[in-house]
Amino acid sequence: MRYRLLALDVDGTLLDPAGELRPTVRDAVLAVQQRGLRVILCTGRRFRTALPLAQALQLAGPIVVHNGALVKDAMSGQTLQRQYMSAAMYLQAQSLLRQLSTPMAYIDAFHENVDIITEPMERAHPFQQEYLQDNLAHCRIVDTLDVPPAHGVVLMGIMADGQSLHALRPAIEQALGSQGRVHLLLNKSYQGYILEVLQAGVSKWQGLQYVAAQEGIAPEDIVAIGDDHNDVDMIRHAGLGIAMGNAVAEVQAAADVVTGNNAEDGLVQALARFVLHS
Repeated sequence: MRYRLLALDVDGTLLDPAGELRPTVRDAVLAVQQRGLRVILCTGRRFRTALPLAQALQLAGPIVVHNGALVKDAMSGQTLQRQYMSAAMYLQAQSLLRQLSTPMAYIDAFHENVDIITEPMERAHPFQQEYLQDNLAHCRIVDTLDVPPAHGVVLMGIMADGQSLHALRPAIEQALGSQGRVHLLLNKSYQGYILEVLQAGVSKWQGLQYVAAQEGIAPEDIVAIGDDHNDVDMIRHAGLGIAMGNAVAEVQAAADVVTGNNAEDGLVQALARFVLHS
Protein backbone atom coordinates (compact mmCIF):
# COMPACT_ATOMS: atom_id res chain seq x y z
CA MET A 1 0.00 0.00 0.00
CA ARG A 2 1.23 3.50 -0.79
CA TYR A 3 0.80 5.74 2.24
CA ARG A 4 0.37 9.51 2.03
CA LEU A 5 1.28 10.81 5.49
CA LEU A 6 3.96 9.90 8.03
CA ALA A 7 3.31 10.99 11.64
CA LEU A 8 6.44 10.98 13.81
CA ASP A 9 6.79 11.25 17.55
CA VAL A 10 9.98 13.09 18.53
CA ASP A 11 11.56 12.03 21.84
CA GLY A 12 12.23 8.31 21.92
CA THR A 13 11.35 7.92 18.23
CA LEU A 14 12.89 10.52 15.93
CA LEU A 15 15.72 11.24 18.40
CA ASP A 16 18.22 8.78 19.81
CA PRO A 17 18.65 8.13 23.56
CA ALA A 18 20.98 11.15 23.81
CA GLY A 19 18.28 13.38 22.32
CA GLU A 20 20.14 13.78 19.02
CA LEU A 21 18.81 13.68 15.46
CA ARG A 22 21.15 11.23 13.77
CA PRO A 23 22.17 11.90 10.15
CA THR A 24 20.87 8.44 9.19
CA VAL A 25 17.44 9.28 10.59
CA ARG A 26 17.39 12.74 9.02
CA ASP A 27 18.30 11.32 5.63
CA ALA A 28 15.59 8.66 5.85
CA VAL A 29 12.93 11.25 6.67
CA LEU A 30 14.10 13.46 3.81
CA ALA A 31 13.90 10.45 1.49
CA VAL A 32 10.32 9.83 2.61
CA GLN A 33 9.42 13.37 1.62
CA GLN A 34 11.07 12.87 -1.76
CA ARG A 35 8.71 9.93 -2.22
CA GLY A 36 5.85 12.43 -1.91
CA LEU A 37 4.66 11.71 1.63
CA ARG A 38 3.65 14.52 3.95
CA VAL A 39 5.66 14.26 7.19
CA ILE A 40 4.14 15.65 10.39
CA LEU A 41 5.87 15.86 13.76
CA CYS A 42 3.43 14.87 16.53
CA THR A 43 5.02 15.65 19.85
CA GLY A 44 4.44 16.50 23.48
CA ARG A 45 7.04 19.23 23.07
CA ARG A 46 6.34 22.93 22.87
CA PHE A 47 6.34 24.51 19.44
CA ARG A 48 9.55 26.38 20.30
CA THR A 49 11.51 23.19 20.99
CA ALA A 50 9.94 21.21 18.13
CA LEU A 51 10.62 23.91 15.54
CA PRO A 52 14.41 23.36 15.15
CA LEU A 53 13.75 19.71 14.37
CA ALA A 54 11.11 20.61 11.80
CA GLN A 55 13.60 22.95 10.19
CA ALA A 56 16.36 20.33 10.20
CA LEU A 57 13.95 17.99 8.39
CA GLN A 58 12.84 20.72 5.96
CA LEU A 59 9.23 20.53 7.15
CA ALA A 60 7.39 23.70 6.19
CA GLY A 61 3.82 22.73 7.08
CA PRO A 62 1.91 22.07 10.28
CA ILE A 63 3.33 20.58 13.49
CA VAL A 64 1.19 18.88 16.14
CA VAL A 65 2.56 19.99 19.52
CA HIS A 66 1.60 19.81 23.20
CA ASN A 67 0.21 16.32 22.62
CA GLY A 68 -2.36 17.60 20.14
CA ALA A 69 -3.61 20.63 22.02
CA LEU A 70 -2.07 22.87 19.35
CA VAL A 71 -1.42 22.57 15.64
CA LYS A 72 0.94 25.30 14.48
CA ASP A 73 2.45 26.30 11.15
CA ALA A 74 6.21 25.78 11.10
CA MET A 75 6.86 28.73 8.82
CA SER A 76 4.78 31.45 10.48
CA GLY A 77 4.16 30.14 13.97
CA GLN A 78 0.45 30.70 13.40
CA THR A 79 -1.91 28.53 15.44
CA LEU A 80 -4.01 26.47 13.05
CA GLN A 81 -6.04 24.57 15.63
CA ARG A 82 -6.25 24.84 19.41
CA GLN A 83 -7.82 22.98 22.30
CA TYR A 84 -7.40 25.23 25.35
CA MET A 85 -8.29 24.20 28.88
CA SER A 86 -11.54 25.61 30.23
CA ALA A 87 -11.31 27.91 33.23
CA ALA A 88 -12.96 25.27 35.41
CA MET A 89 -10.51 22.59 34.30
CA TYR A 90 -7.59 24.95 34.81
CA LEU A 91 -8.60 25.72 38.40
CA GLN A 92 -9.18 22.08 39.25
CA ALA A 93 -5.92 20.95 37.66
CA GLN A 94 -3.76 23.53 39.39
CA SER A 95 -5.29 22.63 42.75
CA LEU A 96 -4.65 18.91 42.23
CA LEU A 97 -1.13 19.22 40.84
CA ARG A 98 0.16 21.54 43.53
CA GLN A 99 -0.11 18.68 46.02
CA LEU A 100 3.35 17.73 44.77
CA SER A 101 4.81 20.76 42.97
CA THR A 102 3.73 24.19 41.84
CA PRO A 103 2.18 23.64 38.39
CA MET A 104 3.44 24.94 35.08
CA ALA A 105 0.75 26.44 32.85
CA TYR A 106 1.78 26.16 29.21
CA ILE A 107 0.26 28.93 27.10
CA ASP A 108 -0.08 29.72 23.40
CA ALA A 109 2.06 32.87 23.21
CA PHE A 110 5.02 31.95 21.01
CA HIS A 111 5.31 35.38 19.40
CA GLU A 112 5.41 37.03 22.83
CA ASN A 113 8.37 34.80 23.73
CA VAL A 114 6.46 33.17 26.61
CA ASP A 115 5.62 29.47 26.82
CA ILE A 116 5.19 28.80 30.54
CA ILE A 117 3.60 30.64 33.44
CA THR A 118 4.50 29.38 36.89
CA GLU A 119 5.03 30.45 40.48
CA PRO A 120 8.43 31.08 42.14
CA MET A 121 10.74 28.15 41.49
CA GLU A 122 11.43 27.37 45.15
CA ARG A 123 7.86 26.00 45.31
CA ALA A 124 8.64 23.43 42.60
CA HIS A 125 10.02 19.90 42.91
CA PRO A 126 13.83 19.88 42.45
CA PHE A 127 13.55 18.04 39.12
CA GLN A 128 11.18 20.73 37.88
CA GLN A 129 13.47 23.49 39.14
CA GLU A 130 16.23 22.18 36.88
CA TYR A 131 13.91 22.31 33.86
CA LEU A 132 12.65 25.80 34.67
CA GLN A 133 16.17 27.12 35.22
CA ASP A 134 17.07 25.99 31.70
CA ASN A 135 13.93 27.60 30.24
CA LEU A 136 13.74 30.87 32.17
CA ALA A 137 13.98 32.89 28.97
CA HIS A 138 10.52 31.66 28.01
CA CYS A 139 8.90 31.60 31.46
CA ARG A 140 6.79 34.19 33.24
CA ILE A 141 6.99 33.94 37.04
CA VAL A 142 3.87 35.07 38.91
CA ASP A 143 2.99 35.18 42.60
CA THR A 144 0.08 32.78 42.21
CA LEU A 145 -1.65 30.65 39.60
CA ASP A 146 -4.99 30.89 41.37
CA VAL A 147 -6.38 33.11 38.60
CA PRO A 148 -6.42 31.71 35.04
CA PRO A 149 -4.00 33.58 32.72
CA ALA A 150 -5.31 35.88 30.02
CA HIS A 151 -3.75 33.64 27.36
CA GLY A 152 -5.22 30.29 26.43
CA VAL A 153 -3.76 27.53 28.59
CA VAL A 154 -2.76 24.52 26.52
CA LEU A 155 -2.02 22.16 29.40
CA MET A 156 -0.80 22.10 32.98
CA GLY A 157 2.00 19.90 34.22
CA ILE A 158 4.52 19.11 36.90
CA MET A 159 7.84 17.25 36.94
CA ALA A 160 8.94 15.04 39.81
CA ASP A 161 10.24 11.61 40.72
CA GLY A 162 8.42 8.63 39.26
CA GLN A 163 7.30 7.13 42.57
CA SER A 164 5.54 10.31 43.67
CA LEU A 165 3.87 10.91 40.30
CA HIS A 166 2.70 7.31 39.94
CA ALA A 167 1.08 7.63 43.36
CA LEU A 168 -0.57 10.96 42.50
CA ARG A 169 -1.90 10.05 39.05
CA PRO A 170 -4.88 7.85 40.10
CA ALA A 171 -6.20 10.50 42.47
CA ILE A 172 -6.05 13.15 39.76
CA GLU A 173 -7.73 10.89 37.20
CA GLN A 174 -10.51 10.08 39.64
CA ALA A 175 -11.04 13.75 40.53
CA LEU A 176 -11.14 14.90 36.90
CA GLY A 177 -13.24 12.02 35.62
CA SER A 178 -14.28 12.35 31.99
CA GLN A 179 -13.58 16.09 31.92
CA GLY A 180 -9.82 15.83 31.66
CA ARG A 181 -7.01 13.75 30.22
CA VAL A 182 -3.90 12.79 32.19
CA HIS A 183 -0.51 11.72 30.82
CA LEU A 184 2.34 10.30 32.88
CA LEU A 185 5.48 10.26 30.74
CA LEU A 186 9.15 9.53 31.24
CA ASN A 187 11.06 12.80 31.12
CA LYS A 188 13.59 11.97 28.43
CA SER A 189 15.52 15.23 28.75
CA TYR A 190 15.54 15.70 32.53
CA GLN A 191 15.24 13.64 35.70
CA GLY A 192 12.09 11.78 36.65
CA TYR A 193 8.68 11.90 35.01
CA ILE A 194 6.14 14.42 33.72
CA LEU A 195 2.48 14.46 34.77
CA GLU A 196 0.27 16.49 32.44
CA VAL A 197 -3.40 17.45 32.49
CA LEU A 198 -5.21 18.41 29.28
CA GLN A 199 -8.79 19.04 28.32
CA ALA A 200 -10.72 15.82 27.58
CA GLY A 201 -10.53 14.76 23.94
CA VAL A 202 -7.08 16.22 23.31
CA SER A 203 -4.61 13.80 21.74
CA LYS A 204 -1.94 13.63 19.08
CA TRP A 205 -4.41 11.67 16.95
CA GLN A 206 -7.01 14.42 17.23
CA GLY A 207 -4.45 17.01 16.06
CA LEU A 208 -3.20 14.71 13.33
CA GLN A 209 -6.75 14.11 12.08
CA TYR A 210 -7.20 17.86 11.71
CA VAL A 211 -4.09 18.09 9.52
CA ALA A 212 -5.04 15.04 7.46
CA ALA A 213 -8.58 16.30 6.87
CA GLN A 214 -7.25 19.59 5.52
CA GLU A 215 -5.37 17.65 2.86
CA GLY A 216 -7.96 14.98 2.15
CA ILE A 217 -5.93 12.17 3.70
CA ALA A 218 -7.84 9.26 5.21
CA PRO A 219 -6.75 7.45 8.40
CA GLU A 220 -5.84 4.33 6.41
CA ASP A 221 -3.34 6.42 4.42
CA ILE A 222 -1.35 7.35 7.56
CA VAL A 223 1.73 5.70 9.07
CA ALA A 224 2.26 6.67 12.73
CA ILE A 225 5.38 5.85 14.76
CA GLY A 226 5.86 6.41 18.50
CA ASP A 227 7.05 5.05 21.82
CA ASP A 228 5.15 6.45 24.83
CA HIS A 229 1.66 6.52 26.31
CA ASN A 230 0.73 9.75 24.52
CA ASP A 231 1.27 7.96 21.19
CA VAL A 232 -1.24 5.17 21.76
CA ASP A 233 -4.21 6.82 20.03
CA MET A 234 -2.38 7.62 16.81
CA ILE A 235 -0.63 4.22 16.77
CA ARG A 236 -3.97 2.46 17.20
CA HIS A 237 -6.00 4.48 14.66
CA ALA A 238 -3.49 5.04 11.85
CA GLY A 239 -3.54 2.79 8.81
CA LEU A 240 -0.18 1.45 9.97
CA GLY A 241 0.85 1.91 13.59
CA ILE A 242 4.51 1.22 14.37
CA ALA A 243 5.95 1.00 17.88
CA MET A 244 9.61 1.61 18.55
CA GLY A 245 11.53 -1.22 20.18
CA ASN A 246 11.98 1.02 23.20
CA ALA A 247 8.23 1.75 23.40
CA VAL A 248 6.25 1.11 26.56
CA ALA A 249 4.18 -2.08 26.62
CA GLU A 250 0.89 -0.24 25.98
CA VAL A 251 2.21 1.22 22.71
CA GLN A 252 3.66 -2.09 21.55
CA ALA A 253 0.32 -3.78 22.25
CA ALA A 254 -1.54 -1.16 20.18
CA ALA A 255 0.87 -1.32 17.23
CA ASP A 256 0.65 -3.34 14.04
CA VAL A 257 4.43 -3.69 13.98
CA VAL A 258 7.34 -3.23 16.40
CA THR A 259 10.61 -1.97 14.91
CA GLY A 260 14.08 -1.60 16.42
CA ASN A 261 14.78 0.81 19.26
CA ASN A 262 15.98 4.39 18.95
CA ALA A 263 19.54 3.40 19.86
CA GLU A 264 19.78 1.24 16.73
CA ASP A 265 18.00 3.44 14.16
CA GLY A 266 14.68 1.64 14.56
CA LEU A 267 12.93 4.47 12.75
CA VAL A 268 15.20 4.06 9.73
CA GLN A 269 14.46 0.32 9.73
CA ALA A 270 10.71 0.95 9.74
CA LEU A 271 10.81 3.57 6.99
CA ALA A 272 12.97 1.35 4.79
CA ARG A 273 10.64 -1.61 5.21
CA PHE A 274 7.22 0.02 4.98
CA VAL A 275 7.69 3.26 3.06
CA LEU A 276 10.87 3.56 1.04
CA HIS A 277 11.10 0.00 -0.29
CA SER A 278 7.43 -0.98 -0.28
